[in-house]
Parts: sequence; structure tokens; C-alpha cells
Amino acid sequence: MAKAKNKQSAQMKKALRSVAAAEVYYAKILCSMSGKARLKIYRKLSSLLRNRFSLMDALERVQDIVTNGGKNPGEPMAVAITCWSRSLQNGESFSNALKGFAPARERLMLSVGDVSDLGSALENLIKVAEGSAKMTGPLVGALAYPAFLMMMAVLIIYAIGVYMVPPMMAAAPGTVWTGTAKDLVALSNWIRKYYMIAFLSLPITFTLVFISLGIWTGRIRAAFDKVPPWSLYRIFTGVCWLLALAALVKAGTPVSSALRSLRGDASPYLKERIDKSLVYISNGDNLGQALHKTNLEFPDPEVIGDLRIYSELDGFEEALDQMANEWLEDSIKGIADKASILNMIAILAVGGIISWSVLGTFDMQDQITKSMG
Repeated sequence: MAKAKNKQSAQMKKALRSVAAAEVYYAKILCSMSGKARLKIYRKLSSLLRNRFSLMDALERVQDIVTNGGKNPGEPMAVAITCWSRSLQNGESFSNALKGFAPARERLMLSVGDVSDLGSALENLIKVAEGSAKMTGPLVGALAYPAFLMMMAVLIIYAIGVYMVPPMMAAAPGTVWTGTAKDLVALSNWIRKYYMIAFLSLPITFTLVFISLGIWTGRIRAAFDKVPPWSLYRIFTGVCWLLALAALVKAGTPVSSALRSLRGDASPYLKERIDKSLVYISNGDNLGQALHKTNLEFPDPEVIGDLRIYSELDGFEEALDQMANEWLEDSIKGIADKASILNMIAILAVGGIISWSVLGTFDMQDQITKSMG
């Protein structure tokens, strides 16, 4: 046992001396972008810390696993662990050691554990990260699939307007089109002339909507928070925020301090909601009352109502944590339900376009037959 530990320590010391700047830079990029890889390290560290290992010993054990017993010292995560160990040896906290390797919110949540219980802080961080990941898939699906279907609709309109309608028009050059045929001919003329607008309008619209999710603020945005996709973003952001807030409060951070910490790397959308809440909290209101008085209905009207009750009771920290986790599960189902509705609307829209086009071509054929008779 002692030999194995000495071997691990020797490997760590050797790694600390040999890590190159280029390797560190690459490790920072890969580690900061790979949430799953970080979570694997956090889980191992949390497990070892629960079993009374010191942080340095835990890092040595994880380093040995990642490098396959020292055979692959250049692995990016191994380089990251080496850098963390070096920072700890220089007297820095673990949260500061992660600078450049992990997002600011993760380091914030771990900074609480640096002075109290790092193992619990890691567990809370893992719970928040897993909760966010559970919602990401349904959220992406809710936005991506309808967008894909709408682009397919544009392609269908273009194909009909360019390849189907012109030959039919050429077959009866003197025909005065009426009804659905007239509309289809008009669409064909427009799509052939302005096809660039048709193809670029949807991507530009989707891009603007996507950008607006995190930066659009104000009363008008609060009204749009009730309809997709902004309502889905409100739910996603609200759940992630409440999970992080619950973890900080449970670790002993006052609500006002936790809110100020969470605004550090928040989007303009979330900052506006935090800042407005802090104004009322500084005037003596509890969290639920403050969120209610902002009139922004963030994170959710029902959650606000619960917070107004629980904020006045003992055990608020536990109640907040339980509420955040329950809302996470409800929100995953809620986003999936809303995604189904959006998908159905998009499918019906595409189906409607195809049906209208088929009816239009039948009408054109009928009018061509009559003109030739």
C-alpha cells in the first residue's frame, strides 16, 4: 500500500515538472468544453473525499486512473489534474485552481465547499449539472425539429415553384389562372425571383430568436416569456438558477449573497431578474415576496407562490432544495409536452403546404384541360 502511494506521489511530482504550456492550453480548452469529463472527475473526487481522503491524495488517485497508471501522462484531463495539484501546492483553493478549466458557476459553487465541505459542494454541483443536462436534450429537440420542418417546407415550396409549376404554365401560355391555381402561379413567380429571401429568411429569423433568448429584457420580453420558444428558455433558465441557488443556500450562503454570486456569469435576461429581486430583498422582503414584486413571473408563478410560503418557515434551505428538484422533474416533462405541441404544429404546417400545393396543381390541370377543350 505504501509503495503504491509512493509511486503515485512520484508520478504526480514528475507530472508537475513536465507539463508544457501547450498541453495546459489544450487541456483548458478541452476541459472547459467537456462537461461530462469534468463530472466524471468530480464524482471520483467526491467519492474519495467521502472516504476521508485528503484532496491532494484524491487527486493523486484520480490522476493514476486517468493516466492508466502513468502510461498516458499527456491525457488532457490528466494535465488538468496536474495543474490543479500544482495550484493547491501553491496555496490556492480548489475553486481557484479550476480557473480556466471550468465555468465560473461551477467554481462559485465549489468556493463554498473550499471553506466548509468540498465533498458536499461537489455533490451539489454534480446534481445541478445533471439537472441541466436532463433539460438540454428536450429543449434542443423542442427548438430544432420544428425549425428543420419549416426549412423543409421552404424547400417543398421552392421545388414546386421552380420545377412543377413552370412546365404547366408553358403548356397553356394564354390561360388566365383563377382560384388556387392563380395563387400557386403567383407563388411560383415570387419564389423564382426572390429565392434567396425565401431561403435566408428562416435561418436569419431562427438566429435572431436564439440570440434574443439570453439578451432580450424588459416588460415586452416578460410578455413573450409565456409563449414558445421564450417560455421554454424561461423554464430552463429558471430551473438551473433555482438548483444552483438551492445548492448555495443549503451550503450556508445567505440568499442575498447567493443571488449576487449567481449574477456574475448570468445572461442579461437572468441578471435583470436577479437585480430586480435584490432591490426588494435589500428592503426586507423574502425571496418569494421579492420575486412576486418584480412582476416578471420568473422563474414560474407557482414556484413564486411556494417560495412566498416557505421563505417564512424553518428549514427553508431543505424546502428550497426539495422544491428545485421537484420542479426539475416537472419541467423536463413540461418541456417534452411543449415540444410535442410545437412539433405537431410544424408537421401540420408542412402537411398543409403540401396539401395546398397538390390542390393547386390539380386546379391548374383542370384549367389547362378546359382551355385546350
